[in-house]
Amino acid sequence: MIEIRSVNRSFGDRQVLNDVSFSVQGGRMTGFVGSNGAGKTTTMRIILGVLEADSGEVLVGGSPITPSERARFGYMPEERGLYPKEKVLNQLVYLARLHGVDTVTAKRNAESLLERLGLEERGGDIIESLSLGNQQRVQIAAALVHEPEVLVLDEPFSGLDPYAIEVVLGVLRDYAAKGVPVLFSSHQLDVVERLCDDVVVIGGGTVLAQGSREELRTRHAQPTYEIELEGEAADAGWVGDLDAVTLEYLDGGYARFTETTPGTAQSVLREALTRGDVRQFAPVVPTLAEIFREVTQ
Repeated sequence: MIEIRSVNRSFGDRQVLNDVSFSVQGGRMTGFVGSNGAGKTTTMRIILGVLEADSGEVLVGGSPITPSERARFGYMPEERGLYPKEKVLNQLVYLARLHGVDTVTAKRNAESLLERLGLEERGGDIIESLSLGNQQRVQIAAALVHEPEVLVLDEPFSGLDPYAIEVVLGVLRDYAAKGVPVLFSSHQLDVVERLCDDVVVIGGGTVLAQGSREELRTRHAQPTYEIELEGEAADAGWVGDLDAVTLEYLDGGYARFTETTPGTAQSVLREALTRGDVRQFAPVVPTLAEIFREVTQ
């Protein structure tokens, strides 16, 4: 487990991180989301030791991170850090060797990752000859080739098409399944929502929300419900006439409403059942994008 405790960081007179605290559990995918300039990259660089915190600490397994432990981290920067005129396979082997992996294992790991990422025929290609999406896949392979014990990925899905995103998701899920803590940032909130177990939302250098996907949805859920009546001729317009109900949306037999008095939703359901069959009745669960907008406004 990685723990970030009360981390502060300023550049000159501008404070970019303010008492940032959260944890990344082993075997879980943690999405780190925020607008540009929110503090995501600075936090990641402090975790990796690229930057020093002004105060606070980063722990692994409850202890301060040592240089040898950081060597077992896998990091993918938002800006591509590959050698553009080097061949793909040679570069991956070289990067694995820098982490202390022997040549035979490094080549085996590199070839396996290229196959999994759909680049098995590109090992002899020069990096700059690849499309931007394929360069991104090689960058992901570079973060994984030494079989890291911790993964920190800054915008790993940038530039990937939907198929490539699914391929990368599969690879990352496999690493999490081995118990590896995985922290990744992304502006693609729909991808974060599908992939992550936990979410940390940062804004203005401050953690605004954190918790599991389910906890955040429950915590930020509004007393809003949807009901759909059976039949093409069904009309749910009567919902707006009820007391303690605000009708948010109406489309024939479908209505979305907010209760202004606790328990009103059940009264709506009982009334609907006296009028006919009910196809659907459920609370409206907020999406990650809706939660993000709420906490960052």
